[in-house]
Amino acid sequence: MQSVELDVVGVGARRVKIDWILNGGYAGRDQSEVQHHIDELAALGVPAPKTTPTLYPLSQHLVSQGTLLQAPHARSSGEAEWAMIVGDNPDDILIAAACDHTDRALEVHGVAWSKQSFPDMIGDVAWRYADIEASLDGFTLQGWVSHGGTELLIQDGTPAQLLSPRYWIDRLRAAGLLRAGTLLLSGTIPMTPGIDQFAEGWRVALADGAGNVSRVAYRVDVLPRAWE
Repeated sequence: MQSVELDVVGVGARRVKIDWILNGGYAGRDQSEVQHHIDELAALGVPAPKTTPTLYPLSQHLVSQGTLLQAPHARSSGEAEWAMIVGDNPDDILIAAACDHTDRALEVHGVAWSKQSFPDMIGDVAWRYADIEASLDGFTLQGWVSHGGTELLIQDGTPAQLLSPRYWIDRLRAAGLLRAGTLLLSGTIPMTPGIDQFAEGWRVALADGAGNVSRVAYRVDVLPRAWE
């Protein structure tokens, strides 16, 4: 059984089991910007989705709170996101930082396949959604990459740029997918042009402005080439 360990703001330490993983995609709140992004990706050979937003189911084991990610090549990168975790029942919703690490070389052959290549990296701190629903748009969501020991800010935004947890709660409930043990990732915010996303390390922070921060941080090691 997979699980995540969380320090829930105002509650304390908690372990939550993970039975199902769902990754949102093309989930910007401004769908005209989403279409622009789809067009950019299409020019790079990434197939366009049939509908937006999209939802990619992942294998249950693809969740991690580790500090190391091993990759078969150097063409993979993360994405700063928030994670929605359904605890003991559909009303028990937690929100944490997340990083969706993706195989960009495989992405041109199928986005759903590329999502299966790496685990979703989940933060250490979480909030009860019932406590922050009205304020979540005002949180900050940021991502950094590391190159040669230098850290660069590559994503800098807020959850207001993304479809809200409430949107996903309603959609999953209607589809019969809002179940205890479900982990959903939000989709991501834009990256800063000109910064190399294929980095030696990734860090993501979701902060409430009151001193509580959910963090993800890991390095990326490229494995030796296969003997073929």
